[in-house]
Amino acid sequence: MSVAPDRVCVVIGRTRHKMIQAELTEAGKRKHGFVELRLDFLVKAVEFKRLQPHKLCPWVATVRRPIDGGRWSGTEDERRTILRQAIVSGVFEWVDLETDIADAVRRFGPVKRIVSYHNTTETPVDLEGIYQKMLTQDADIYKVAVLAHTPADNRRILDLQKSAPKPTVAFGMGDIGFPTRFLALKYGAPYIYAAFNRERGVAPGMPAVEELRTTYPVRSIGPATKVFGLLGDPVAHSFSPVLHNHMLRRLRQDAIYLPFRTPKELLAEAVKVMPEVSGWSVTIPHKEQAVGLAAHADPAVHLTGAANTLVRGADGTLTAANSDSTAAVDSLRAHLAERAKDGPVPELTQLMVLVLGAGGSARAVAHALHREGAHITIAGRNGEKAAKLAADVGCRTVDWQGRHSLVACDVIVNCTPVGMTPATDEMPVHESFLKQGQTVFDLVYTPENTKLVREARSRGCHVVTGVDMFVRQAAAQFERFTGISPPVDQMREILRKAMSPLTRAMEEEADRTEQAEKDEADD
Repeated sequence: MSVAPDRVCVVIGRTRHKMIQAELTEAGKRKHGFVELRLDFLVKAVEFKRLQPHKLCPWVATVRRPIDGGRWSGTEDERRTILRQAIVSGVFEWVDLETDIADAVRRFGPVKRIVSYHNTTETPVDLEGIYQKMLTQDADIYKVAVLAHTPADNRRILDLQKSAPKPTVAFGMGDIGFPTRFLALKYGAPYIYAAFNRERGVAPGMPAVEELRTTYPVRSIGPATKVFGLLGDPVAHSFSPVLHNHMLRRLRQDAIYLPFRTPKELLAEAVKVMPEVSGWSVTIPHKEQAVGLAAHADPAVHLTGAANTLVRGADGTLTAANSDSTAAVDSLRAHLAERAKDGPVPELTQLMVLVLGAGGSARAVAHALHREGAHITIAGRNGEKAAKLAADVGCRTVDWQGRHSLVACDVIVNCTPVGMTPATDEMPVHESFLKQGQTVFDLVYTPENTKLVREARSRGCHVVTGVDMFVRQAAAQFERFTGISPPVDQMREILRKAMSPLTRAMEEEADRTEQAEKDEADD
């Protein structure tokens, strides 16, 4: 049984007592049951009496040094004095003591002790030895937080957590270590840390409490919880975790879906060292490389040379699949069917399609549409890759610089990341290339209304956004992961709701930028 009072330790760190009081009040309204107060954030002397009236749950007192990722600016003697005062104040049920000072600050009364080790630069070679030494110290919980640089670092951290003989919270900091924060719960950690205010930057990679409510079901994670993940670089922008985790909950699956930021050269290592992951979604830049990791592959993978899904079998071998192909065709067919309500539209076999890009998504789209009989032309920023893709598909290619010279073009499909967050003011083609009546299909979905989509609409083009294809390919992945066919309409609703605040903010920013450019031109 966990010795912690709650599965989530909510971290509050503000520079002023008044702001801490406000966040404590709000935390009480949200019924958070375990709070860490980062006293090192305060710019003035700690006043316990000002905080005590706002106490509604057990508190942890922490005064973190800069070397451990904190903000304490005073002397070490002053810091230890505050820690001792916190222990005897009667305000705190817990105190966090770094392993190098834990023996010098004795246990007092009923206050429980977290003995912690932090390394904000690396996962040290002697991590296991450091932990074994910590276990000899007087603690109720042991905390190990180190910066993860590689999937192998994550593996060492999780193995330490998995074999911990005493209550331990071990995780990797940073975006590569992010999944370990949740997987620690699967392997026995009593709780997870989460920032009350996502803007505070409490620690690198620490999730915000809001994410635990909207995206990650941490309270249900246990030894039997299945793990699915997203392999990519970057992955922070992705809405795949929101989409998959919501559907897993709705369909009552004991599973969690996590983002694994994985540099291109570490893909094979990531898959190898994480055998607990039953299925992977694969995104930029790994779709082609992922094929070589699988023992089996579906026909679409053989055809396109790219995979966006890896599923681990009972024997540990991987099967590669590509749901981008069918999702692209289905999205375009649905769009044409909708247009057909207002009059005749061309068949796929009559369409002249310009595919922008030569990566994994472009391969899937080009092969799928060519198989349907469409007339394909490839234009990629990497000319060599574009030429190879065109040769594999059996279609034309044009130089990236000459893409605007293509005369006949019914459909433009953007398979590049141009226009994706954060570079939302970019377009893969010049606006003058967009003609009334064309169909513009932008695979970018963050934001949904990219600059390309907005410009296309303003010029009378028909538009297919990346949301539709994203949902369709995610639904196919979900079915491969769980054996359950999810309701696509519900997935689309989930995604749009999740994206709506981001979409509004981006659209407003884009409008401000465009207006500023117009004002500058007028001047």
